[in-house]
Amino acid sequence: MATVYLSLGSNIAVQDNIAAALDGLEDEFGKLQISSVYESESVGFDGDNFFNLVVGIRTDTAVGEISLCLKRLENSRQRDRSAPKFSARTLDIDILCVDDHHGSIDGIDLPRDEILKNAFVLLPLSEIAGDRLHPVTGVSYAQHWHDYDKHRQKLWPVEFVWRGGNITRAGN
Repeated sequence: MATVYLSLGSNIAVQDNIAAALDGLEDEFGKLQISSVYESESVGFDGDNFFNLVVGIRTDTAVGEISLCLKRLENSRQRDRSAPKFSARTLDIDILCVDDHHGSIDGIDLPRDEILKNAFVLLPLSEIAGDRLHPVTGVSYAQHWHDYDKHRQKLWPVEFVWRGGNITRAGN
């Protein structure tokens, strides 16, 4: 079984859309490893703040099939695929990495470039996979977060209730 990390984000009806995504992912892949939820300013456009988190799954499903499943989940939340790349999103789910694979698998470039570029991806990934090594750099995600310029992007933990409990860890 492969360990797959996914980035989830929304800035439209965030509670409903992220909760629905978590429900759908758990229905499809079973038990989830879930980071805290972080709020961040929109990047690349003026818009409402985003809620972001990272989810880990264990699966034997092929990368291309995982991608199709994620697109179905996004579509179920009325994702507008005609919108510009940098715009508001009901739901955005991206495959960040699959074990230590790198390169193109089923048309998906792994690991995803945004891991090292965006605080809203790197921080939650380092929270749940801090000891794992980035497949290209060979450096742990925790070390990448430690070295990240924290002034580049603002983000902060927010309470997020899913299935009756706050999934954001205390002290974040």
